[in-house]
Parts: sequence; structure tokens; C-alpha cells
Amino acid sequence: MLKKIWLHTVRGYINLGLFFYYKKINAFNLENIAKNTPVLILSNHQNALLDALIIAVKCKRFPYFLTRASAFKSTFFAGILSSLRMLPVYRMRDGIRTIKKNEAVFKTCSQLLFNNEVVVIFPEGNHHLNRTVRPLSKGFTRVVFDTLATYPNLELQLVPVGFNYKNLERFVDEVGLYVGTPIDAKDYQVFEKNVAISKLKETVHESICKLTTHIDNNNYEELLHKLETLHVDFLNPESVNTCILNNFQDCNVQETQKFSQIKGFFKSLLFLNLWLPFIIWKRVIRPKIKEVEFVSTFRFVVAITLVPVYLLLMTVFLTAYFGLFSAILYMFAVIILALIVVKW
Repeated sequence: MLKKIWLHTVRGYINLGLFFYYKKINAFNLENIAKNTPVLILSNHQNALLDALIIAVKCKRFPYFLTRASAFKSTFFAGILSSLRMLPVYRMRDGIRTIKKNEAVFKTCSQLLFNNEVVVIFPEGNHHLNRTVRPLSKGFTRVVFDTLATYPNLELQLVPVGFNYKNLERFVDEVGLYVGTPIDAKDYQVFEKNVAISKLKETVHESICKLTTHIDNNNYEELLHKLETLHVDFLNPESVNTCILNNFQDCNVQETQKFSQIKGFFKSLLFLNLWLPFIIWKRVIRPKIKEVEFVSTFRFVVAITLVPVYLLLMTVFLTAYFGLFSAILYMFAVIILALIVVKW
């Protein structure tokens, strides 16, 4: 019971944070994630932790996530991540001896699926900003076939998911989350194991490619430049992929949003009111981030940790020296500024 309360509380807080962080998050076909059957969600991976958080708040159930083991190095953070249903998965870069630990993790996944839970795996194996679905690792197929070997009658559904960010390096951004048609895992039991693995990887890869913009690695920069020049809507992957397939003929484009000096004024005013968290982000945290894929994640972490603490301290200070009305007025003004900057 306490675990459910904890999960509901965290999800509610994260959901509130995402509301103030993204202009909009549109999720399509969520009904494809069954309510009472075992589900393995297989998603593309562009935006580090934010991909997982968005699935967590949009999915009607409480999924378990396979997360890279390096995030569990700290005992403190390992405890928090475990409480949020995150499971460590080990890669070659973590050390060849650690790979054996994945056997226990995969067994845990099989047991969870047998208990009709939802498990989320990012089968590309890593994250990258490119609008390309990279080749899938076979780790997820290990989970699938080990589970079916232990529980051959399990009605296991594999649900492909595609993330689409308008411009994930920028604040403020927009997200389109597309949930694909479930794949019946038992359909692949009829094949010899190596054939089954190959066919399943191919099917899942093709499914994810339809749910997100997929630009072939050959001439990637050139093709991306053409799409950006045409101002295609990256939140609509079907339209963008059709545009590429038709050699950039008859592409659906969106109106370009011109920079608004008024909005720029409000953004500056918001940062001025949040000057301390903003300086900590710009001068202390941002320079230490080596992987650009983590920029948006750490920016979001700052937004849901340092900003609320700062606002609480400012409220206490204003209440003590200028009265409760001034504190409430300040808090209300910051919230309105944030809504104008993010939602306008």
C-alpha cells in the first residue's frame, strides 16, 4: 500500500513538472497498452531519462524500467531508483564480469511479466539525438524467449513505442508519443531460435520506424537539412517519413513560428525571478554535462528540485519581511510567467 502511495505521489509530481517543462505532450493510442496482461514496451531512445519519465506518467499502469547500471553506483540513488521500479542492466562498458549479473535481471523480468506487469526496454541499447532508429540489440529478445521458455502459455504482448521531439535540445519543446499495434510474442515460438531472434528484431525495428521519424544514416545530415528547410512537423512521423519516401515531394509543412519579442521579455523576466537556480544551471551544472543527450534531462531535474526549493525559500523570506500577501503575489506571478513562457 505504501509503495503504491509513493508511486502515485512521485508520478503526480513528475507529471506536474512535465506540464511546466513542455509546451505539450501528445500521446496517441495508449489503449494499445493492455490493462490486465503482461506487456513489454519497446521504445526508441533519444532523450535520456525523460523518455522513461514520459512513459511513466502517460502509461495508465506502473511499469518497470531496465536502466543502465551506471546510474546505480551510488547507494542512495540506487535505493531511489529501485523504489521507482527501475532495474539495472549491465553493458560491456560496465565490465565484462558484470554481464553475468544480467541473468538475474532477466529472470526478474520474466517473473514480473508472469505476474502481468509492464516492463519497459529501450532496445537500441543507448540514446542519441539523431532522428534515426538505430539497430536493436538482442537483449530484449533474451527477455522474450526466456520468459516464454519458462511460461510457454503466457499471453505476452510486445508494444512498440515511438518518441518524437520537435527540438529536444531547446527549452521549450513539444513531444509526440505514438504507441504501436501490439505484437504477439508467441507467434515467434514456431521458428528456430536464431531465426526467431532475427525475425523479431526486424519486426520490432520496422514497427518503431513507423512511429518516429527515421532518417537513414546514409546522407543523414543532408536529409535532415532538407526536412528542416521544409519546416516539416516532426511531431507527425507518418507525414515526415512519407515526405522522405516521396523524395521530398508533396510534403506537409507547418507554419514557422517567428520569434516574439514579447515572449522573449517574459522569458527574461521569468529567469530574473529564478535567478539563483538559473545561475546554478548555467554556470555550475550545464558545463559539466558531457553528453548532449543529458542536457534536457538535467535541465528538467533542476526545474523540479532547485526551483521549488528556491520558491519556498523566497516565500518564507517575503512572508517574514513583507507579509503573506506579498509572498502569495510573488508565487502567483512566477507561476503565471512560467505558463506564459511554456504554453504560449
